[in-house]
Amino acid sequence: MRTSCDFGGGGIVNVLNAHMYGNGSQTLVLAHGYGTDQTVWHFLIPYLALYFKVLVFDLAFSPNVRPQVYNESKYGSSYDGYAADLVCLLDELNLNETIYLGHSMSAMIGCLAATKRPELFKHLILLSGSPRYLNGEGYKGGFERSVLDTIFKSIKQDFPSWVHTFAPTAIGVKNDPSAVAEFEDSLLRMKPEVALSVAKTVFLSDQRWVLPHVFVPCTIIQSKKDPVVPKHVAFYMKRKLGNNGANNSSNKVKILKTQGHFPQLTAYPLLLKVLKDEFFA
Repeated sequence: MRTSCDFGGGGIVNVLNAHMYGNGSQTLVLAHGYGTDQTVWHFLIPYLALYFKVLVFDLAFSPNVRPQVYNESKYGSSYDGYAADLVCLLDELNLNETIYLGHSMSAMIGCLAATKRPELFKHLILLSGSPRYLNGEGYKGGFERSVLDTIFKSIKQDFPSWVHTFAPTAIGVKNDPSAVAEFEDSLLRMKPEVALSVAKTVFLSDQRWVLPHVFVPCTIIQSKKDPVVPKHVAFYMKRKLGNNGANNSSNKVKILKTQGHFPQLTAYPLLLKVLKDEFFA
């Protein structure tokens, strides 16, 4: 069943600046995370486009998207609005059985969309994703609430200073100043109020309930040391996925021997090797 999409008369392909590269028979969808846009994939696209039709787009909070598209009622409290956009985008392009690679928040956006329309996805690649960033009883997401409150306060009071602190921490590779600069520039393009709204949605959401309902095969890719997502979260996700995730050979965890939350910027040869081994004909 196709989803009804209303973007003020404009098709979602145009609204979210969707672009297709390559002309393979299989479509690979690349979805970026918080603070970035579709350009975060620039190292990977030239190679991936040799094997796939590669679809990239911007999430609604991106500065590349017209400001009126992002609104609190749709995107401010959960990933539902983003998942609906993804479904609409694939429907508008008449795509089914795609391979979907979602980074960070887009990992769970893909999982949520796959519970609603599983026929749209042949495989989910969950890169540096987490269903829950907040620590809780019996679960370690990596952040205490007091730390998150400090982050939100910093974004609200002095967004540029917070960006200059957060970007190198998230990149997590000390000898990669170009990646730090790229993420800083991307974050600073966001309006502070939008950056705060999206940060609250990401860091305070709890998407653990989604995992048991995901029956599309998944490959979870995680850096060995990620300052945003602890490594054990990848194995938690595998255990909780549907189809008896812990013992299902169609669900895999791949740990990259690198650091940081953005391997597509800092360790893309390692990421490409995993993708090649798993998906290239």
